[in-house]
Amino acid sequence: MRILVTNDDGIHAPGLETLERIARTISEDVWIVAPSEENSGAGHSLSLADPIRFRKIAERRFEVAGTPTDCVVMAARKILPGDPDLVLSGVNRGQNIADDVTYSGTIAAAMEGTQLGFKSIALSQVTGIHGNGFSYDVAEKHGAAIVARLLKLSFGPGILMNVNFPDCRPDEVQGVEVTRQGKRDVNLLHVDERTDMRGNNYYWLGFKRERGNPPLGTDLWAVFNRRISVTPLHMNLTQLEAMDAVRAVLDQP
Repeated sequence: MRILVTNDDGIHAPGLETLERIARTISEDVWIVAPSEENSGAGHSLSLADPIRFRKIAERRFEVAGTPTDCVVMAARKILPGDPDLVLSGVNRGQNIADDVTYSGTIAAAMEGTQLGFKSIALSQVTGIHGNGFSYDVAEKHGAAIVARLLKLSFGPGILMNVNFPDCRPDEVQGVEVTRQGKRDVNLLHVDERTDMRGNNYYWLGFKRERGNPPLGTDLWAVFNRRISVTPLHMNLTQLEAMDAVRAVLDQP
């Protein structure tokens, strides 16, 4: 099995090393193609106005001056000797749950893999919920088994898997939960205003780390309750239930 490993935190991210070790429990044919710089929050962006360059930095290890999406495209079309059988993206530093999935470069890389016809899994390590500090220990301990079990599944067209590991000790994990995408409290989005040395304002965007009371069965509920969240996501964003109502309005004279 040929495995492509990528991320959005960059080629030197510790989470990428964790994911490489996970991949090597499955196959020896592992290729690393990741952004040369951090691309957190890049979403499913594709470089169209700028040239893309890549550089080999070791055997089967390449950095790409581009987005996570660019990395998957370049890996599949220019770098690898053939199509990957599996795309693993991560392990991201921080959760990709609820509305994060629309921002996440980690998930976008898996989306691009899915779009190109490859089985794809995004993996993220939650932080800031249980106050245990940050480490990749849960992903390191449980990641290989989760990926191996998911490989037994036929994902079907347009489907990718989003895996989030809770920020507790590995022996505190309460199991695996198949979840649906939750909804984050929009009030947690914070704009931090600061002033530079010339008196000009500048801003940092981020999310406050606060516990909530999310509905049972969501990805938020799972990680709040020390469970590994596995969410099947679909590339087709059409809201089928709304189509008849939209059609009825547009058909009116």
